Amino acid sequence: MLDLDTREWVLTNGLGSFASGTVSDVRTRTYHGWLFAATNPPSGRTLLFSHLEASLEVLGSVVALGTNFWGNGQIEPTGYELLRSFDINPVPKWIWGQDNWQLTRQLLMPYGLVGTGDWGQEEQGQISNAPGQFCHRILIHYRYEGSHTAILRLRLLIAERDFHHQQTAGPKLQFSQMLGQQQVCLQAINSGHFGIPWHLRWTQGNYQPDAVWYWHYGLPEETKRGLGDKEDLYSPGYLIVTLQPGDTVTLEARVGFPDLTLSVLTDKTFAETVEAEQERLSQIFGWGERGRNQFKIQNDARRLANATLTKFKIKELLPPASSLPLPITPYPQRGPHLPHSPLWEQLLKASDQFIVYRASIAGPTVIAGYHWFNDWGRDTLIALPGLALVPQRFDLAKGVLRTFGHYCRYGLIPNAFPDVNGEPIYNSIDAALWWIETLGLYLEATQDWDFLAEQFPVVQQIYKAFVGGTHFNIQVDATDGLVSWDAPGVALTWMDVVIGSHPVTPRYGKPVEINALWYSALCWLSQWAERLSQLEYGSPVRLTKQAQRYAQQAQHVKTSLQKFWNPQLGYLYDTIEPDDRRNFQIRPNAVLALSLHHCGFSVQQGCQILDLATASLLTPYGLRSLDPGDPEYKGKYQGNQEQRDRAYHQGTVWAWLIGPYIRAWQRFYPQRSLPFDWQPLLDHFLFDACLGSISEIFDGDLPHTPRGAIAQAWSVAEVIRHIK
Repeated sequence: MLDLDTREWVLTNGLGSFASGTVSDVRTRTYHGWLFAATNPPSGRTLLFSHLEASLEVLGSVVALGTNFWGNGQIEPTGYELLRSFDINPVPKWIWGQDNWQLTRQLLMPYGLVGTGDWGQEEQGQISNAPGQFCHRILIHYRYEGSHTAILRLRLLIAERDFHHQQTAGPKLQFSQMLGQQQVCLQAINSGHFGIPWHLRWTQGNYQPDAVWYWHYGLPEETKRGLGDKEDLYSPGYLIVTLQPGDTVTLEARVGFPDLTLSVLTDKTFAETVEAEQERLSQIFGWGERGRNQFKIQNDARRLANATLTKFKIKELLPPASSLPLPITPYPQRGPHLPHSPLWEQLLKASDQFIVYRASIAGPTVIAGYHWFNDWGRDTLIALPGLALVPQRFDLAKGVLRTFGHYCRYGLIPNAFPDVNGEPIYNSIDAALWWIETLGLYLEATQDWDFLAEQFPVVQQIYKAFVGGTHFNIQVDATDGLVSWDAPGVALTWMDVVIGSHPVTPRYGKPVEINALWYSALCWLSQWAERLSQLEYGSPVRLTKQAQRYAQQAQHVKTSLQKFWNPQLGYLYDTIEPDDRRNFQIRPNAVLALSLHHCGFSVQQGCQILDLATASLLTPYGLRSLDPGDPEYKGKYQGNQEQRDRAYHQGTVWAWLIGPYIRAWQRFYPQRSLPFDWQPLLDHFLFDACLGSISEIFDGDLPHTPRGAIAQAWSVAEVIRHIK
């Protein structure tokens, strides 16, 4: 048990489909399997193909290569004991072996938008270009080395169930199979309803139908989370492959009925598909010929990471601040023309896993995290600078901003998109303000004033709704110009957990980072109106007057932001509540308020805030969501759903918050070195939790165990935004 390596990996296809598992090849979660197909991209994720249970016979001796947890606590078989090595780059690769043989297995989930690479150029006014077709598939490649002939047996384990739930055997659930030439077509039949058809094909071997249920797989990670932790998987049969030394066998699982127009599966297919994926990423990120061969992190990955850190420093510091904080320089010109490193390319590769196509909006969006999140408006907009602007994927950024702007209603930007024929969900006060902030960063990076002219009506719609009032009693207070809200049973800021009808961190009234965003938005509006008047996109006189009005309001809000200043603590109140009481908890929202492009707080205040945040909130993996000295602090994110929800924003460390902290530090302490060591977070990226990605959250208490989603978009994005 102690030898089991349960660190995880994840593969994605740009449609919401994914494959995931562990280094030791044991399934520990409901979300482990080789083909979770997003039948309504990126939603409808359904487990179809769990895995292949492999055994190898050499000289009459049969060894089982699989590893399974069972519901009774047993681990059987124990194939992990024969596992010699695992590598994640360029694709997950396992090598099992003994003295006289070695078997290698590799997995690859190809990009699913057939006929497309990155998001292409778009016609003005369109949301996005729809792809030609969707393709959900996974390739499995085995290679045998040894002194004697071997027989490889591969038993199929399959399912059809929603990715959040487990499958249970029963008389109403059956599976049909139709055997063809080196392929089998499979389909579930549940209570008379036909499921998703898919097929498995292979380059060599003999398939033997042998229908059997395997009951009570154990899922220990779900046990820890207080969720369903038993799974039944169905096996329709197994494949027998006779292998000579040096032989390979490749299999492909693909959603849909067999298609006679598909290219023939050969021994070269896997390598060619890996090369095609590397070429796709090379074209997106501009790696070129030299970059294509740099995916592999060499055996001594830690040495490589250390060497990389000596070459790439934190973003260039800003000039010394005067009495007023300076705007933050948007982005270094970090693009195809700059030097590359394997670490940097791995970060960009990780970032691409979150970019997906959403069918219901016919455009690009961002999966917030794997395994269980969908796309969220707030998360997408916060992550977009790191995912798209730093790598100079400007068409992608533009497509996402245009899509969100298209769905602006009541002055609000959706926090969640529904599936086809559904209505967007507008339960966020800050998504609209983050949209303006991110639009501003896009414009600073691209100088795309035509796009500003196109989107300016959306900007004005948001402004008018906030000033005049909109859903959830969101409205600007006429006396002080600050944004307030008050609605029972909901949580509209990023601290958004609600248990039953009771928000854990309600933050009714005037939250500090919301009003910092409002101030920055007014500054952007003033700049943009002035810019459009100069470029004669509308009536210069009217736009000039609007620019003046926005600037006056911004100054009013800047003055009122001083209501958040707590001179006793040298920090910002987290919220001014509807009855005008101040919430004096030490939370990272004060740091968020310092990190925006336009900042309304003085240098002296910024320095004091950062000093206290550094002492109370900063960890090697991000910022705590609450000061450990607070009586409501919870240092560990564990237990059942409610216990975890109560800890989510009450001390848990959020990796994405390291980005705002660094931006604030650069602004207010331009001449002082950053009090943050990148090494632990980069070691986490390379060697911990999900190899090649960054977790959503960590425990507030030492040793800051990674928790939550194993791969989180804004965690990766904020590292990309600042590591150099």
